[in-house]
Amino acid sequence: MRKRFGRGVWPWRRHVEVLKGADLEVRAGELVGLVGENGSGKSTLMQIVVGLLARDGGEVDRPARLGYCPQSPMLWEKLTVDEHFALFARAYRLDEPTAEHASEGLLGELQFARYRGYRVEDLSGGTRQKLNLALALMHEPELLLLDEPYAGFDWETYVRFWEMSARRRDSGMGILIVSHLLAERDRLDRVYTLSDGRTSVT
Repeated sequence: MRKRFGRGVWPWRRHVEVLKGADLEVRAGELVGLVGENGSGKSTLMQIVVGLLARDGGEVDRPARLGYCPQSPMLWEKLTVDEHFALFARAYRLDEPTAEHASEGLLGELQFARYRGYRVEDLSGGTRQKLNLALALMHEPELLLLDEPYAGFDWETYVRFWEMSARRRDSGMGILIVSHLLAERDRLDRVYTLSDGRTSVT
């Protein structure tokens, strides 16, 4: 994958190549990590994979059901937790029983059901991140991309996150976890390092 960005204004404008041939693969039933320093291009690569950003070179092969948990939660301050589930259920084209079953299960699994009537503006950072993760999971994606997914989690939720990830991997979901630091490498099937615009397996 290749991507460059313009910097500055004409006539001093120049182009900076952020991705210079980054390549990775996540197969069904794998839990894969992508690490790199802040500013290395990890989030840029993820945005290209999910189609939010155009690429300058390379190919993307992604399944029809894709889940994306961005580093900055894509939430609306004035909507409640339940209203977010309803909104994403429509976007995922889930029928009402399926959507209700999914939201109930995720609220219980992440233990934030008591906040379902709260507006996002009244939630803590950790609870916002739980909602961010739940919304990415509610349609049972074939491939799940998680960009710094446990930021703001307490220890109990952090442990639960890895347990949830392992269960879904074992059921056949492909999962990519993106972070500047991965302390749980032994839980992963493979780890890519992104440096100087290129990836390598470590």
